[in-house]
Parts: sequence; structure tokens; C-alpha cells
Amino acid sequence: MQRNHYNTTFTQKQFPIVIICDNISNAANIGSLLRAADAFGVEKIIFCGDDLALSRKSTRASRSAEKVVAYELNCDIQTAINSCKESNYQIIALEITTDSIPLNNFKVKSNSPIALIIGDENFGVSESILDQCHNKLHINMYGQNSSMNVVQATSIALYEITKQLIDS
Repeated sequence: MQRNHYNTTFTQKQFPIVIICDNISNAANIGSLLRAADAFGVEKIIFCGDDLALSRKSTRASRSAEKVVAYELNCDIQTAINSCKESNYQIIALEITTDSIPLNNFKVKSNSPIALIIGDENFGVSESILDQCHNKLHINMYGQNSSMNVVQATSIALYEITKQLIDS
């Protein structure tokens, strides 16, 4: 028998993960990121940029996750990063760079909370932010494209990170 929302009994768990969004502004992506954050037990999501708001499209995409996931809007990214650094978070960017390592080769430090920085839908994580990260990770891809939707990539990263945290 196929299960549904009413008869599925996953164990709820929250992980010491904060997602910091570098200028993600697409309403559907904002809502879907909230939904992914809920699915993977993320502690908090911080949307950095100007004039960000939860629109009807965002809340529809989130499937009410905005009611259960802690989030902040219109934050200054530097302030968010500094706050995480002061609290000893591992600062990790999800971005393809000349020195990024494949996500599946990265070993999470289980004794340190994680700040996962994800980037703008068109331009990714900015260089000035990448320079402040402890690690840069990318997802190996085997097709013609070198990138994927920010929500898909974030979900893949959260799956791998939470899997490692559970296994440690």
C-alpha cells in the first residue's frame, strides 16, 4: 500500500544546519527551499538580499513549511556569515570552483554545526563570499549541463550532509 502524508511515520529530527541564501529571489525557489529545509530537518534558513518577501507563490511552493521552519528575510549576508563564524559553524559553499571538491568526497565534521551557503539562481555564490568559506563543494554531473536548479542542488547536498551526520 502506498503511504501518504497521514500514515507516514518518519522520525522527526533537527540537524545543526543553517542555510544561507546569497540573493535567491525567485518566489518558487524560496518556497521550495523552505520545503526542502523542513524535509531535511534544517535548523534555520536565512535569505540574504533586498526586498525579499514570501509571496503567495512562495507559500504555495512551500506547502506550509514556512510555518514550521525558522527563517529570516532581507538579511545582510556578511552579518549572517559573521554570526555563524562566531558560533563556530563550518562555512560551506555549494558552488563549482577551481578548488571545490565533490560533495561525495567531503567528510562532515560531526562536532561542528554547518552553514551551507547557496547562490543566486543566475550567478551562484559571489566571489567575496566564496573567499570566506572553509570548504567549497560541488555535485558531480555527467550530462551536458554544468549546473542545476538551486533547490535541486541544495536537496542533494542536504541529503548527503544529513546522511553523514546520522551515520557519525
